[in-house]
Amino acid sequence: MIFSRISGVIDKNDSEDNYKKNQDLENYFANTIIPQLFIDGNLILKKFTPPAMKQFSLTDEDIDRDIHDVKENFRFPTLIENIEEVIQTGEILEKEVQTTDGKWFQMNILPYRVFEENRNDGVIMTFVDITKRIKAIGELEKLNSEYHTLIDALSHDIRQPLSAIVLLSDALINAYEKQNTPQFKKYIATLKSSSNAMRDLLKDFIAENEDQPELNAEPARVNIENIAQDVIVSLKPEIFNKGISISTDFQTSDIIFSRNNLRSILYNLLRNSIKYKKAGEALKIVVSTAKKDGHVLLKVKDNGMGIAEEHQDAIFQKSTRVSYKIEGTGMGLYIIKRMLINNGGSIEVKSQLGKGATFSVFFPCK
Repeated sequence: MIFSRISGVIDKNDSEDNYKKNQDLENYFANTIIPQLFIDGNLILKKFTPPAMKQFSLTDEDIDRDIHDVKENFRFPTLIENIEEVIQTGEILEKEVQTTDGKWFQMNILPYRVFEENRNDGVIMTFVDITKRIKAIGELEKLNSEYHTLIDALSHDIRQPLSAIVLLSDALINAYEKQNTPQFKKYIATLKSSSNAMRDLLKDFIAENEDQPELNAEPARVNIENIAQDVIVSLKPEIFNKGISISTDFQTSDIIFSRNNLRSILYNLLRNSIKYKKAGEALKIVVSTAKKDGHVLLKVKDNGMGIAEEHQDAIFQKSTRVSYKIEGTGMGLYIIKRMLINNGGSIEVKSQLGKGATFSVFFPCK
């Protein structure tokens, strides 16, 4: 074959044709910007381009070495198997491969044909670095996930105040017809509160999208205590009407997180506690924070209905509801989990049926 050492002296005893071919190959190899390798049918490394030398830490001493002896330079677990497959089948192999140092390459292995003898006598390998492209695809997937998370969160969170407005509108009409002035005033105040809550949700959503046109801005430092108080105020009519007690214990207040997402997490957890209130028993909710193992830990603990052990994993799945007797879409905890995973956090639950539940949310300390 016409393989020869890239930096060696070309044997002028070769025929003129082969000599010219070798010169052409030498010039091509010296000037290409793509890492390429020539490996013969005995799996001997016969030639490589300068970019391959740089990319895979090859030296002139590696010429004429068995590929088994230099396979660690490439860090592809199936490198030799792929080469042997192409030699045996004569089929071109194209695949995306990742090295052990985290880089991605488009690897193409082509059979080196000896046409006069109708056989394969090695392979030509090329490597194109696609690390940036793979990373960009990953970022796009993350952006897409965050976009859907925000849409889900908005549609989910807006449902409660919107429903309240509809119900209060009917109650207002009824109170007006009966000229029940005290109830009329009470309903107007509650209607205003629900309208303000919905307005604030939309305001936060629009503001976040204006600040983050690509949904990829860095999370800001936010005060979890202030946001918790805002959420509690937005739920105040329901808290008051059902005689619910909410206490707080904030041992740490600042976290690095999206304000809009943090508000949605707190809102959903408190709404769940309220929805799953145990009949005939006053609901008590405790919201607390602390630092633990490099995280800010937020806990929402209640003495409500609790969750059976067999349902505790399922509740974080999309559209899963423990009880269809209680109003809801089954999206709240699913949305929370997605928000946290997208930002390096996590959530878990500890509960016994009939003995309440404790949701623990872990925010990374950045």
